[in-house]
Amino acid sequence: MATKSSLDKVKSFTTRDGSAIRELLHPESSAASNQSLAQATVLPGDTTHLHKHAQTEEIYHITQGCGAMQLAQEQFEVVAGDSVLIPPGTPHCITNTGTTPLQFLCMCSPAYSHADTELLD
Repeated sequence: MATKSSLDKVKSFTTRDGSAIRELLHPESSAASNQSLAQATVLPGDTTHLHKHAQTEEIYHITQGCGAMQLAQEQFEVVAGDSVLIPPGTPHCITNTGTTPLQFLCMCSPAYSHADTELLD
């Protein structure tokens, strides 16, 4: 299995929360065994669906753009360079409040799974 991936060679798909994802490393397609790494894109004015993961801890690291993050009852702005920890079971979504695509890296442990994603809205 691969230990390296290239963003320009990974096809995008839409996750259950509505974001466009490029799965860079995942146990189903690489040598990763306990985690996954993806690049997510949210277009200007769009918001991902409010959702939570029963088992997965996530980290979002914003690489481009700006947005508003909802994490349980808390809401705060995020900009390029910010990182957000999303504990398992925590409702969350993100809105692109800017005029350019909001992009972020999404690290998941255990690896991302549609089955572990519960939509709340």
